[in-house]
Amino acid sequence: MIFPLLAGFFTACDLGLWTTSLDYTTASNATLLGNTSPLWVALGAWLIFREKLSRHFWLGLILALMGALLIMGTDFILHPRFGIGDVLALSTGFFYGSYFLATQRSREKFDPIVHTWLTGCSASLTLLIINLMLGHPISGYSTRSWIVFFSTAIVSQIIGYMSLAYALGHLPARIVSPTMILQPVLTTILAIPLLGEIPTLWQGTGGLIALGGIYVVNQSHNRSQPETPNA
Repeated sequence: MIFPLLAGFFTACDLGLWTTSLDYTTASNATLLGNTSPLWVALGAWLIFREKLSRHFWLGLILALMGALLIMGTDFILHPRFGIGDVLALSTGFFYGSYFLATQRSREKFDPIVHTWLTGCSASLTLLIINLMLGHPISGYSTRSWIVFFSTAIVSQIIGYMSLAYALGHLPARIVSPTMILQPVLTTILAIPLLGEIPTLWQGTGGLIALGGIYVVNQSHNRSQPETPNA
């Protein structure tokens, strides 16, 4: 029971800190530093779960993170700065990675629906306590704001986190987490027809590097699986 509750607590910290970081740093910096979660997952899997990580895995992880840096971190590279907002954003990567590790263990005992329900209750209670302690209002928002809240809850939280829970029941966190770097890659691609934003050379190069890194990470997992003898 402890692991889905921990996953909910880590999710609450991730969401709360990332949202707060936007008040102190740019959205691109917050997204970039939040996507350091694969590194924390790898370190946790290695140091806590004692999982053996091959050289191919580390190579793929480095490539994926480098690709993410080129896609989202051009401003950070050209104008490096590290303030309180960046510290908050970096901490979200740690808590998001902790969510992956806790969910991996939770899925050993719970199915995706039960896990997501328990995680959601834990996260909601944690966020409620934090908001009450900070004196933030929990009502009085406009109809438009409530529509945004519910849409985000259904798409990003229920569908998104249930998909992650399902994946983590079949693949280790160290594989699922780097694969999530596909998010900025797909965002960059979708921005072309939807927003008319043409990616820069840096972003295009970063996308290719990230895809290569994700491929290498997944191949390292396939190589570590025992071969099934032919019938």
